[in-house]
Amino acid sequence: MLGENCKIWHQAQVREGASLGDNCIVGKGAYVDSGVQIGRNCKIQNRASVYHGVTIEDGVFVGPHVCFTNDLEPRAVNPDGSLKSDADWTESKTLVRSGAAIGANSTIVAGLTIGQWGMVGAGTVVTHDVPDYGLVYGNPARLHGYVGGCGHKLHPEGDADLDGLTLYACDKCGEEHRLPLIETYHPDEGLFTLWGSAIRPTPSPSRWEGRTDETSADDSTFYTLHSTF
Repeated sequence: MLGENCKIWHQAQVREGASLGDNCIVGKGAYVDSGVQIGRNCKIQNRASVYHGVTIEDGVFVGPHVCFTNDLEPRAVNPDGSLKSDADWTESKTLVRSGAAIGANSTIVAGLTIGQWGMVGAGTVVTHDVPDYGLVYGNPARLHGYVGGCGHKLHPEGDADLDGLTLYACDKCGEEHRLPLIETYHPDEGLFTLWGSAIRPTPSPSRWEGRTDETSADDSTFYTLHSTF
């Protein structure tokens, strides 16, 4: 089902049972599988592949050659060598929340959620959920910061509160959000360092040893969070 004012470019295929909201654009050579749900005002760029099991909310950008997968254990045949049928595998569902953007040539591993206004950099392999406003890129994707609705990167404004949240603001449009503070990413350890205090916000440690519940001289507690990216 196509909503009003949708534009489908030549060589694109939108299969039966797919649903697109009003004002969507599907670029040349893109593929939208049966059962896919796409909201209003979305852009599905050239050669993107959106397979069944994917739901895309309003205002989402899907860049050229993006590929959504839907099978976490893909095989062409069963162990006995017979060709697999539709009954021989389990579909994993993916949700892309409103306003999110997925850069060109990215691959979205099945069964994930990309949060509202999240941004996935070009060429990224997304293997875990992306938080609201999260900026991820790399293979596998890592959280490198936050972006606002205008697409500009948000910057922390002050210390974390008792819940580990800090004010992030956009110096382009003035948008503000309270989000978990991302201090440092340690690629060798696969850790993000977030800091806060059970008593009060504290300065960032000058050197992080990768330990949890490390107490400083002023009785403040630092903590780490193993990244899900």
